[in-house]
Amino acid sequence: MSEQRPSRRGVLKAAGGLSAAMALGGGTVLGAASSASAAGDGHGLRIVEAGESDPRMWYYRFETAAIGWKPAVNVLLPDDYHHSGRRYPVLYLLHGGGGDFIEFDRLPEGGIRAWTAGKPMIVVMPDGGRTGWYSNPVTSFVGPRNWEHFHIQQLIPWIDDNFRTYNEYDGRAVSGFSMGGFGALKYAAKYWGHFASVSAHSGPASLRGRGDIIVHWANATSALDLGGGTVYGVPWDQNRVSADNPCQRVESYRNKRVFMVAGTSPERIWDRLNEVNVLDTQREFRGLLDRAGIPHESHERDGGHWVRPDLFRHDLDGIIGRLRKA
Repeated sequence: MSEQRPSRRGVLKAAGGLSAAMALGGGTVLGAASSASAAGDGHGLRIVEAGESDPRMWYYRFETAAIGWKPAVNVLLPDDYHHSGRRYPVLYLLHGGGGDFIEFDRLPEGGIRAWTAGKPMIVVMPDGGRTGWYSNPVTSFVGPRNWEHFHIQQLIPWIDDNFRTYNEYDGRAVSGFSMGGFGALKYAAKYWGHFASVSAHSGPASLRGRGDIIVHWANATSALDLGGGTVYGVPWDQNRVSADNPCQRVESYRNKRVFMVAGTSPERIWDRLNEVNVLDTQREFRGLLDRAGIPHESHERDGGHWVRPDLFRHDLDGIIGRLRKA
């Protein structure tokens, strides 16, 4: 089954954040896209569309057997990338449910492009499905939707082949909003040697907390993308849930930089449904990190389920401080 780009449901919040009615479960594309590209195919990815006219934000769309439609990625380059000759650390930035690969370019105060101006870091923003949960689903009735495989086994080595990166633990960070915050925590633990820093902005940190509510939410929302299939199966694949659950992989965060943000006073109904559970799971996770003696930085702020620009910029500085220097 062929699909086009996921629907763009992320809506800017007037208070200065990103509304996310589906975000737990939901760089503008540059210039004229063409089939010719400075980057090459590889690792199971075939470029079918590219936009490289903007000096900083480059765009690619792929064919891959891992995904039944053509996923895309934005690659945000440092200001001096084209003449410095240097290698750079990389931040993989994961969108929320209902979002897509341009979500972070829609944020207020200039978004990710403005927030990274002058910073020596490459930012990679890939598609993750409207409700893909950064996973290979147990069941899909619409063709392959193996987002975990696409990101870890294909996209990361493709980026390292085509851009001047540090292909090493201290050269990569992963961060995300909402569903993407969960994906960041999951990837950082499950693929320990890939990422030295992990950040979750309003992202749930436990699948099993509060009566397994996040697993229920992941299964229910993933069914929208999977034609009635589910990420974790019915009944659940308990081994897969445990393998993906940050709170059951606490030791995997040792020697990493860990950063989390959650809101304490959601007002809208969708904010309450999302952020109340985010806050509870992050508190559970922080308690486990504390008991294990694993350092972390966490923030609780007024408001609900959205990105907070000041804390996002603070996080970017922390990421750059942790990773190998350009």
